[in-house]
Amino acid sequence: MNLDEIAGIAHRPAGAPQGVVVLTHGAGGSRESPLLHQVCHEWARHGWLAVRYNLPYRRRRPTGPPSGSGDTDRAGIVEAIRLCRGLADGPLIAGGHSYGGRQTSMVVGAGQAAVNVLTLFCYPVHPPGKPQRPRTEHLPDITVPTVFTHATSDPFGTIAELRAAAALIPAPTQIVEITGARHDLDSKTLDVAGLAVAAALQLIRSQTA
Repeated sequence: MNLDEIAGIAHRPAGAPQGVVVLTHGAGGSRESPLLHQVCHEWARHGWLAVRYNLPYRRRRPTGPPSGSGDTDRAGIVEAIRLCRGLADGPLIAGGHSYGGRQTSMVVGAGQAAVNVLTLFCYPVHPPGKPQRPRTEHLPDITVPTVFTHATSDPFGTIAELRAAAALIPAPTQIVEITGARHDLDSKTLDVAGLAVAAALQLIRSQTA
């Protein structure tokens, strides 16, 4: 199957995939972000097929923040999930970093794509310095287990604010705290990818137990 339609790159496991992971980037980023590289590599190491892909705004131009309508980016997420669903049997996990994770969660909350687990990295609970403008209105519509991997020094939301946001989801959630990191989740002391993947695997196993 051709991933060029979504500007996607696949990380393939050694054997038959146990499932598929579909991840995208934050505002201003791309599929080449170090975080996406690390997380997709970790999923492949655990036997999953992991795809990192560019959102539509990034396919239009190589740098800069999101442009145009968020609806277009969400349509691109629906397309990516649909395309990757055909790559392997098993569960499908979707998500992304910051803007990409938020848009994916909106797609899932609106019922536009079926996934087994959401994995959200540094979910932007609110714009930096503006807690009065929460980005949480759709979270009660999410009915799938969700992992939040969040930095303790993230200007887009404190751990306490994230916990309050996660509590709005009427499904199991896990919060992975990355102590000392900021919005890029870069850490010299913690295995961010390993912790995030382990939490998602635990939620998958709880579904099938």
